[in-house]
Amino acid sequence: MSTDSSPQRSPVPSERLAELGITLPTVAAPVAAYVPAVQVGDMVYTSGQLPFIAGELPATGLVGVPKNTPEAPAAARPEVTAEAAYDLARTATLNALAAIDDLAGIDNIQRIVKVTGFVASAPGFGGQPGVVNGASDLLGQIFGDAGTHARAAVGVAELPLGSPVEIEVIAQIRHSAK
Repeated sequence: MSTDSSPQRSPVPSERLAELGITLPTVAAPVAAYVPAVQVGDMVYTSGQLPFIAGELPATGLVGVPKNTPEAPAAARPEVTAEAAYDLARTATLNALAAIDDLAGIDNIQRIVKVTGFVASAPGFGGQPGVVNGASDLLGQIFGDAGTHARAAVGVAELPLGSPVEIEVIAQIRHSAK
């Protein structure tokens, strides 16, 4: 029987990322006239983040495009499956967390307040919430209860650079931030 009665410390986000085998990427350079994140008081707002990996989009096109229909020939509009888009939402979320880390420090995040996910959707595709779960599930894995958040999952006709997903995150920062 252990005599240590000290409470168990919850891992901080950087430790949780390491446990999950995740390294935050380098903050992606903006593709237009904006900054990756802005802090106002104890809140950080990220710009919409695309799922760049080493400066490249791993996929482009609409989510849920039927293969080779007259409305969307496969050659003109590559299909991105909902499953692949879920993974892309995770990647975009890591990019958002990298922007927050660069500005305020990942371990200074007190809670995730809101996530907005945009999904470039084929007509008739209604699975946006499942795609944006890629972001929500990842934030829950990293932050636990502090990762639960308000959310919007929005289907759109097109996103910058043909990206299938774009993620914005609003986070509350501890007062002792960088």
